[in-house]
Amino acid sequence: MARVAFQGERGAYSEMAALQYFPGATLVPKKSFSDAFSAVEEKKAGFAVIPVENSIEGSVGEVYDLLAGTRLAAVGEVHQRVRHCLIANRGVKMGDVKVAYSHPQALGQCRAYLQKKKMQAMPAYDTAGSVKMVKEQKLRDAAAIASRRAAELYGMEILDEGIEDRKNNYTRFLVMSPAKKLPKSDGSYKTSIIFSVKHVPGALFGILGEFAIGRLNLTKIESRPTKETPWEYNFYVDFEGHAADAAAKKALAAIRGRTSYLKVLGSYKKAESA
Repeated sequence: MARVAFQGERGAYSEMAALQYFPGATLVPKKSFSDAFSAVEEKKAGFAVIPVENSIEGSVGEVYDLLAGTRLAAVGEVHQRVRHCLIANRGVKMGDVKVAYSHPQALGQCRAYLQKKKMQAMPAYDTAGSVKMVKEQKLRDAAAIASRRAAELYGMEILDEGIEDRKNNYTRFLVMSPAKKLPKSDGSYKTSIIFSVKHVPGALFGILGEFAIGRLNLTKIESRPTKETPWEYNFYVDFEGHAADAAAKKALAAIRGRTSYLKVLGSYKKAESA
């Protein structure tokens, strides 16, 4: 049975994504994203399921920084529907709640709701962890934003459900493992790469042009500071296809000489459409 690390407490959306991808797995909750990566790198778990972007709030910057430094490979992808609940201790009424605790991404996804209800948004490290904290501290003027599953696990009361500002709310997760061999391609794969460009005019344009020449569809491009040299960036690109496919191999070979750094994070089967 697979051991799968995730960030957060039981009931977190990361746990739900892990169970969706690995039904019946032994789940290993970790305090931070870094701890989840380390659990796999240190062979305390075989996989980690890590959120990389949300359809409303965008990319998880900390995770992208970790992807640049990890030895792990991306071997899978899963989309998790996010439906937020306002969760409080039993007996607490909506009018009692002055503060809402949750992960910053969840708070951002419920920004308009919280403003309408005149509740102060208070960041915490995890959605389900916020529910656990509100319960353990017996807070009567605060609630947490998390999943229905978290409310049920901790025996808490749901004051409101579906409070996200946009109902088409999904989080995309990558499945990370120490796998070295790329799985065989069957035409339904995506590949993730990381690169930095040389400081010459048109460098990024030239690199992206190679994907256009190969008719490779880019599904995402993200830039993050390298953290080493001011105003230098790593670019994170996802494209449709497998790194072992002829068109992808040709494009990757062509851009290698145009980059100062290139890392193929992995090829993996595309998640089913949300």
